[in-house]
Amino acid sequence: MPIKNLIEEIANTDKPLMSSHLADLSQMTIADMPILKRIWGTIETTRRRQIISRLTELAKDNVELNFDLIFKHGLSDPDAEVRVGVIDGLLENEDPSLIKIFIDLLRNDISYDVQASAAAALGKFAVLFECEEIRQSYKTTLSQALLAIINDINKPVEVRRRALESVAPLSIPAVREAIKKAYESRDERFTVSAIYAMGRTRNESWLPVLYKEMANADAEIRYEAAGACGEIGIEEAVPHLLERIHDPDIEVRMMVIQSLGKIGGIEAKKGLQRIARDENRAIREAVEQALSGIETMEDMTLLEMDIPGEQYDKRN
Repeated sequence: MPIKNLIEEIANTDKPLMSSHLADLSQMTIADMPILKRIWGTIETTRRRQIISRLTELAKDNVELNFDLIFKHGLSDPDAEVRVGVIDGLLENEDPSLIKIFIDLLRNDISYDVQASAAAALGKFAVLFECEEIRQSYKTTLSQALLAIINDINKPVEVRRRALESVAPLSIPAVREAIKKAYESRDERFTVSAIYAMGRTRNESWLPVLYKEMANADAEIRYEAAGACGEIGIEEAVPHLLERIHDPDIEVRMMVIQSLGKIGGIEAKKGLQRIARDENRAIREAVEQALSGIETMEDMTLLEMDIPGEQYDKRN
């Protein structure tokens, strides 16, 4: 079906949204954009929201489908919910040109929901900078923008905390200070984000704080502290995680198991094996997945060391 007819079909609220037709939109080119722009503004708001939501789902389920041309056009949609949706749709896009666009939305969009989504979306670029996969010339722009938002008391806490979580991977003193300040704040929401951010730094100097917070009376804080230990990935954290493996909160237990699987090692493996027959099915499945991850890490280590598999006893 020609793109023009396809877009008109999808825009028609009298017809259901068919996944096959939506998937065909991945064939759009820049040359087709005038057609989309002409028709998009005539589509009812609810329908536009549905289209963006379904396109995002399709793209997540099938990496071969790409709707970025539509998502980028949607960044200027008059409806905030659509703008939030297209930001979500662009989360896997690593095009550096999006940095400026997201920063502009973060600073100037009239919707705080859009600002928070834009702040969160910038987090992947902070990771890419630290991995040196994007020109470092963008780093200053990104760090200054996010730090300015964190320090702007006129912004809602939700926007500021998302900015904190996103800037965390950047290894600069101002970021560490921002995390410390947020952790010591009297706002529990900032404290939770600060603990999450500690994990994103991958800096083991935060581990003593995380060990302390894994005993916090608040389950959400214990959850984030356990997750942060897993992100930092140091085996030193394993005994502390094992202390929480029978946490009264099921979500905390699940995060502890996940983190043990990320860290790996003999002690983590033994600890997971001890609860492999837990009465809770979700726990058993989480343990199985974590142990599988450890097995994969062990196999990769063997390949790197060029040690024949039969010479390594995985029962250790």
